Amino acid sequence: MKKITQITLIFLLVYSNMFAQQEKGIIGYNNWLNPWTEFKPNKIEYGKPTQILSGNISKDTKLLKRDIYLLLGDVFVTDSTTLTIEPGTVIIGDFESKGSLTISNGSKIIAEGSHTDPIIFTSSKSVKKPGDWGGLFILGDAPTNKFGNESSLNYGLHPSATTSISYGGNNPDSYSGILRYVRIEFAGKRTKKYGYFNGLTLAGVGQHTIIDNVMVSYCEGNSFSILGGDLTLDKLVSYKSSANDYNFNYGTQCWIINSLAIRSPYVSGADISRCMYVTAYDQKEDVDFTKNQTFVEAENLTLINISDDLNYDIKVGLVNEAIYIGEDASFAIDKSVVSGFNPAVIFDYKIKINNENLEKIKFTRTYFNNCKGNIFVKNSPNNEDLENWYGNSAFNNVYSIGPDSETFIDTKNKKQPDFRLRINRIIASNDTVDDDD
Repeated sequence: MKKITQITLIFLLVYSNMFAQQEKGIIGYNNWLNPWTEFKPNKIEYGKPTQILSGNISKDTKLLKRDIYLLLGDVFVTDSTTLTIEPGTVIIGDFESKGSLTISNGSKIIAEGSHTDPIIFTSSKSVKKPGDWGGLFILGDAPTNKFGNESSLNYGLHPSATTSISYGGNNPDSYSGILRYVRIEFAGKRTKKYGYFNGLTLAGVGQHTIIDNVMVSYCEGNSFSILGGDLTLDKLVSYKSSANDYNFNYGTQCWIINSLAIRSPYVSGADISRCMYVTAYDQKEDVDFTKNQTFVEAENLTLINISDDLNYDIKVGLVNEAIYIGEDASFAIDKSVVSGFNPAVIFDYKIKINNENLEKIKFTRTYFNNCKGNIFVKNSPNNEDLENWYGNSAFNNVYSIGPDSETFIDTKNKKQPDFRLRINRIIASNDTVDDDD
């Protein structure tokens, strides 16, 4: 009887430890990246356009899978219009006119693909490259932290009315539509005055808007840029962006869950780029501090830098931090994986290391792997205080050094990689049902 009790206790201890290990990073009973994502989009020929979209779309419109659509110049959905896109539809951004699509404040996009038939935004070029076209903008009337209720996008867009590029308001519950099972490829055109477009910009978007299963790949600007608003992001993928994978600014209140950023040291722009760039403002004088400042809560993220020779790439300066946190921004990350960075996290130098600020920046149950250093203040080589704080057992963070082949299930698969965590051959999953059901 005593032996049976001991065996039972050992089993329960091992099982509970396995379950704790399983919950870190992206999760899913199956690999939820399959089959809707695409990691070699430059190898796919989508066909020639059969329809042109240009100027303003000011009446309810439906895009059909049977056609291929060309975004010619800056296209705006205006006048409280709904743009509906069938699963499997392909929309091509024109290279010459640097096509873009903006869903103006008050209008909606219903782009609801499926895991076997995603909606695709891509380049018009036969040989596709980052920055071939503009990107997708969704604007709403949820709050920002700027003075006044409305702001305007500064990307050099050419609307027929300034209302088409305004965002922000007092409605955190606002609804701008659905993006589900959508791929955005080779976006991020460069402008001389305004810098790079982003793959997907969500400006003043409210919490009733649905954003899940969206992949942005090979973007010359940020993959995802969230400006103000109040929203939940689920199952997002950023792949080999030249700039930041996830950029948060202007008082956004955002919960991002079960999402992935895959960086490469061989793909980057002129500026330092990170997986997550969390700030409250660009210019402090633009901010109304009576409003909510940027707060990002992240859970079950996997942030990974894929390198052929990580030590060499770090030595020659090709690898940066995974997460950058700016002054007056709040950030919390839980049950996540940060692998292959230099270092894992950097705080802005203006952030004073005291209890008040450390309560606003939380790292819990997170797995730091293969990083040259963990958490630092910018320009400060001494991070002993931060190491002691976040290394406390109460936070349950884990530190390790291991190759990708032993850390993740299958990062080498060119067609169907699997970035779920593998510890002692245990797949990272806390689901009990198939994601496809």
